[in-house]
Amino acid sequence: FVQVPPDEVLVGDIILVKAGEKVPLDGRVVKGSASLDTSALTGESAPYDVGEGGEVLAGSVNLNGVLTIEVTKPFVESAVSKILDLVQNAALKKARTENFITRFARVYTPVVVFLALSLAVIPPLVSSGADLFKWINRALVFLVVSCPCALVVSVPLSYFGGIGGASRRGILVKVSSFLDALTQVDTVVFDKTGTLTKGAFKVGEIRPAEGFTEDELLDIAAHAEAFSPHPIGLSIQKAFGGKIDIKRVLDSEVISGKGVRSVVDGNEVLAGNAALMEEYGVDLPDDLTGQGAGTAVFLAVTRVFAGFLMIEDEIKPDSAGAVEEIRELGVKNIAMLTGDRRQAAKQAADALGLDAVYSGLLPHQKVEVVEKLMEGVPSSGKLVFVGDGINDAPVLARADIGIAMGALGSDAAIEAADAVLMTDEPSKVAEAMRIAKKTRRIVLQNVSFALSAKIIILILGALGLATMWAAVFGDVGVTLIAVFNSMRTLGRAE
Repeated sequence: FVQVPPDEVLVGDIILVKAGEKVPLDGRVVKGSASLDTSALTGESAPYDVGEGGEVLAGSVNLNGVLTIEVTKPFVESAVSKILDLVQNAALKKARTENFITRFARVYTPVVVFLALSLAVIPPLVSSGADLFKWINRALVFLVVSCPCALVVSVPLSYFGGIGGASRRGILVKVSSFLDALTQVDTVVFDKTGTLTKGAFKVGEIRPAEGFTEDELLDIAAHAEAFSPHPIGLSIQKAFGGKIDIKRVLDSEVISGKGVRSVVDGNEVLAGNAALMEEYGVDLPDDLTGQGAGTAVFLAVTRVFAGFLMIEDEIKPDSAGAVEEIRELGVKNIAMLTGDRRQAAKQAADALGLDAVYSGLLPHQKVEVVEKLMEGVPSSGKLVFVGDGINDAPVLARADIGIAMGALGSDAAIEAADAVLMTDEPSKVAEAMRIAKKTRRIVLQNVSFALSAKIIILILGALGLATMWAAVFGDVGVTLIAVFNSMRTLGRAE
């Protein structure tokens, strides 16, 4: 085999993917078997087992085994390439937000110049007793105080301060207009794997068969998985917590895509999925409906069913708190999208108290669901999507506001997002909303104060009751006060 760039590989070519490597192109397995991590593409937290004849997607990670793959699609038509195309197309659908100050200045500046000229010229023309120099002085006072510096400087500075304050707290906002959008959030939609959950495995329920205790079953499973590099095997060892006695394990064989076969304390132990049990003639109980929403690892000792362990994707410690904080900020609907199975998705949604859950979705289906949810959002509201994987990139680009998890996120997701969380804490979403609300509050304070002060001095100046010093205060003084007020955006938002 020769190493070449993916775009030089043709349909029908044979490629080799070793353990730990990413699958570069869509194809069909012609030799070998392995477990693939497809979480970046589908959001499915459990590894996907594939063997000869199985289809594999570009972007999957080979966890174990060696795969010989026949390429079925060129690079430009691969799953990864299509997702990136979706991102670009979705980004075009976003509305362009014009800057408030630019729109205001287009009208404000010519109007005040016209009024100042009128104030200087018209009174002397219509009144023979009018003092030309007095009216020119009033016009100059009017012109000085009407300078929009307080607005032109303080409003952008408020947004810069808000963006800077957010970045100090690990929240990177790409465009200031999205700070405004974050104050109008009506619906928040989360991805599941890697966003609300850790994307890592833990042992949940332990169900021993008759003759075994939970501790005994976990001990047997941990020793059987002692040499397994699989994430599920590592989670079982972690749950065991004790020291693995290697002397008890006389033999261990990883059966790719199915589990492990080991000899523990002189007894053959099988640990894996139903396919492994079937291969070795182990009869499983007819009723396993109570096994829960995770991935079941069945165990057999001397080919007799000994029980099973439920492997679950662990919810992040602050996910529940994040959902509660977002509700307190006035968000009406909080939902979750995932490529994971319905049982696992519903279990996580129920634990977090979410309003809706959509499971088993491919990237383009996530976009369709978000577009449907956006139709139900009021015209004054916004929809936020929070995700991390490459499969989330099209949705991040399509949503009113896309927020990517930077610590664990893919490059495509970060590129498509409007804001990036540099940690993997969902609670940062609520903090970003608080910062946005504070920034918006300060912007409105500056606009209201500057316009009110200027209008008062403008009227007094036109009537001849305001001096040039008052005009200078109306320009420079008001600007300085607004600038100092803008600096408050750098502080913590409560």
